Amino acid sequence: MQQGDAPLTPRQWLQRLAKPQRRLTSLAVAAGLVVGLATIGQMVLLAWWISGVLVDGASVAELAWVAGALIGVLLLRAVAQWLQEVAGQEASLRIRQAARHELLAHIEALGPMRLSGRHSAALGSQLVEQVEALDGYFARFLPQLRLAVAIPALIAVLVMWLDWLAAIFLLLAAPMIPLFMALVGIGAERLNRRQFAAVSRLSGHFLDRVRGIATLQLFNRAEQATEDVHAAADEYRRLSMRTLRLAFLSSAVLEFFAAVAIAVLAIYIGFGLLGYIDYDPSPQLTLFSGLLILLLAPEFFQPLRTLSQHYHDRAAALGAADALVALLNTPLPKADAGRQVAGRDAGVSLNHVSVSFPGRGRVLGPLDLAVEPGECVVLVGPSGAGKSTLLQLIAGFVDSDTGRVAVPAGEVAWMDQRPLLIHGSLADNLRLVAPEASNTAIQGALEGAGLGELIAALPAGIDTSLGERGAGLSGGQAQRLALARVFLSPASLVLLDEPTASVDDETEAVVISALQALSEEGRTLILATHHPALMAMADRKVRLVNGTHVDEVGP
Repeated sequence: MQQGDAPLTPRQWLQRLAKPQRRLTSLAVAAGLVVGLATIGQMVLLAWWISGVLVDGASVAELAWVAGALIGVLLLRAVAQWLQEVAGQEASLRIRQAARHELLAHIEALGPMRLSGRHSAALGSQLVEQVEALDGYFARFLPQLRLAVAIPALIAVLVMWLDWLAAIFLLLAAPMIPLFMALVGIGAERLNRRQFAAVSRLSGHFLDRVRGIATLQLFNRAEQATEDVHAAADEYRRLSMRTLRLAFLSSAVLEFFAAVAIAVLAIYIGFGLLGYIDYDPSPQLTLFSGLLILLLAPEFFQPLRTLSQHYHDRAAALGAADALVALLNTPLPKADAGRQVAGRDAGVSLNHVSVSFPGRGRVLGPLDLAVEPGECVVLVGPSGAGKSTLLQLIAGFVDSDTGRVAVPAGEVAWMDQRPLLIHGSLADNLRLVAPEASNTAIQGALEGAGLGELIAALPAGIDTSLGERGAGLSGGQAQRLALARVFLSPASLVLLDEPTASVDDETEAVVISALQALSEEGRTLILATHHPALMAMADRKVRLVNGTHVDEVGP
């Protein structure tokens, strides 16, 4: 969502997702109508068969055509049910894929700074579990919503033709099911929202404990951490059980009203056939018409009962969409933020830029800065001077309140003092920036970052697996692996925030040598650092104080 746009609501988002798949949804509805018509035909043939045998005294051979027609109707119903299920599932699959693409694109556009308040485990839970919760809504509820009106209407018309008083009994009982369905749905939607919030918290809670398991064991807090996870999981269990209790209670209420309506109808038809009721339509009742009405009565309520079952899919979808829409409503970078993309061989130009954060005011600017292509510039100054914010502004992670930012076209390589490493092999971590990179290219990037000896000593080489956040590597090795990723990246602009923080002198020398090699390749380097050795390799030093450019000095 762009800044200034009206916030998106969960219902609007669900409707927007469903719109491109109207053809498949309509196909599911059409197949469902065929199922309904086949069911009506099946009941007519069954009543005809029984009436012919018991009333007309027809032989089985004389009614063989009825048996053949009945088999044909059953086959048609089975095929239509299969088609309805397949069309609904295909529509749901495509919609969930579109939802994930939209969410991932929005997360990518937001960048790490705008997502800093969200836990990665909670985001993962939203992209997996909450998107999956939309399945039943699109695959079953939406088609059934139309069928719950069309099929009972067809049956009511047929029953009205047979006996208008019996039709009135059905029509009086029908509104009770949607009424209680809506009342139950209000509570179910609220419980589902709480349930999804609980599972997001549980995901983050569990991931934090897994990441810090070594520290917890060192301080003898592993048992307490286990109890905390168990308590969080137990809270989620209680919320799940409350949702299930509500679902079973609502089903019992709906079944009760349907059963009462069918029982009243059976009493009326029974007494009418026995001659105890002689009100207007009753004397015209026959075994065929009475039996057909009784056979159709459960089918009249069946679409409504099915809709009530899938109504919980609607509640789950709205509960999930509520959290997903909150993410989508997070404003994207301003379209008029003054950011321009120049040619790939251009440098970086900042003209009177400034950055402000809520609650902190202005933290950077007004500032002017020009970096030539292939130049190595070091940002220096005291902590809090705005060095990291300036790098984030150049990378596009934050917006400029004023002025203009011009950067070269193409990818931007980013590396800070806490590089992101995933659970996977060394090669997997490098292929994040170059998915098609060959093993030779990966080996060359690792050697350029000073990891050649380490890779040679590992039995699995570049296929060596790493744990979460690079577990299995020292801090310096993780830093050099991130640097190798920069080597492998085709980016012409490289931004580094304290790349030698928390490393020893030997590792620092390796990192500086690798950065010099990057500079010699003609890439533009902008570094924020306090280390004199990094300052010495720069073409120019830019000093910041209180977010303002103070002076520039040579190397």
